Amino acid sequence: MKNIFITGGCGYVGSVLTKYLIEKGYKITVYDTQWFGNNLETNSNLTIIKGDIRNIDDINFENYDAIVHLANIANDPSVDLNPVLSWEVNVLSSKYLIEKAIKSGVKKFCYASSGSVYGIKEEEKVTEDLDLVPISVYNKTKMIAERVFESYRDQINIFNIRPATVCGLSPRMRLDVSVNMFVHQALKNKRITLFGGEQVRPNIHILDMARVYEFFLTKDIEPGTYNAGFENYSLKNIVEKIQKEIDCEVIITESNDPRSYRQDSTKLLSRGFKQQYGVDEAIKEIKNAYLENSLPDSDICYTVKWMKQLEL
Repeated sequence: MKNIFITGGCGYVGSVLTKYLIEKGYKITVYDTQWFGNNLETNSNLTIIKGDIRNIDDINFENYDAIVHLANIANDPSVDLNPVLSWEVNVLSSKYLIEKAIKSGVKKFCYASSGSVYGIKEEEKVTEDLDLVPISVYNKTKMIAERVFESYRDQINIFNIRPATVCGLSPRMRLDVSVNMFVHQALKNKRITLFGGEQVRPNIHILDMARVYEFFLTKDIEPGTYNAGFENYSLKNIVEKIQKEIDCEVIITESNDPRSYRQDSTKLLSRGFKQQYGVDEAIKEIKNAYLENSLPDSDICYTVKWMKQLEL
């Protein structure tokens, strides 16, 4: 299985995944609007198509072994900017994509859902069999897209992957996800502003995220839904880790954000996947990039800020 089609391959995770798979010998086609640019390096095994997944009529999937579907309007604030656009991109276009994949004989379909579909849970171990209680439009689009894909499970091997919050460096850098944001604040301002701090977030390093997708592409395991998050930390825990690496003060203010997400990824780990990276590595690599003046820092690193400028 070496010929892979990636939607959203120019994005935060997509840029790292594309580079990772090419280095592993895969032939990759990336399909992306390039709203956030294109930072992929030219390679003989890489084809880049600039396009919108709402318009895939001209795309021929017959030569692809698998599709990794990353393209979406990401996170709660971005979806709230234009909910109609988000339903079109995150759900309707996903339906067209899976139907075309089936007609073309694609063998595997990996979908980037979200660990946030569980909503607020009291359970310490949030496993794949718990009820989904999405609390935002973004969460709802992810849940509905999962159910759309599941309705086709008898016709194609579907892997609904629920990633934790991703952290670490990417050519298309994001400085608006928790670990990355806090590290950047500490480096740039010598100060972290923490709203609350008791909220728990599951985390996964971006290189492990790429390894998860390759795991499903290469391993002969049963289709289904899999959590992908290995470190459940409170925001306060994350900030404490950063303070061990970077001298900074922390300003704590009250928060009305009740969201706490945990994940248990025993199902994935029991199939043979092994975590290699974590929050500690992400903190150090972002710090090093900043000190080397190679860490991007512009509006395009902040999804909502950039999408407002795009006026989508």
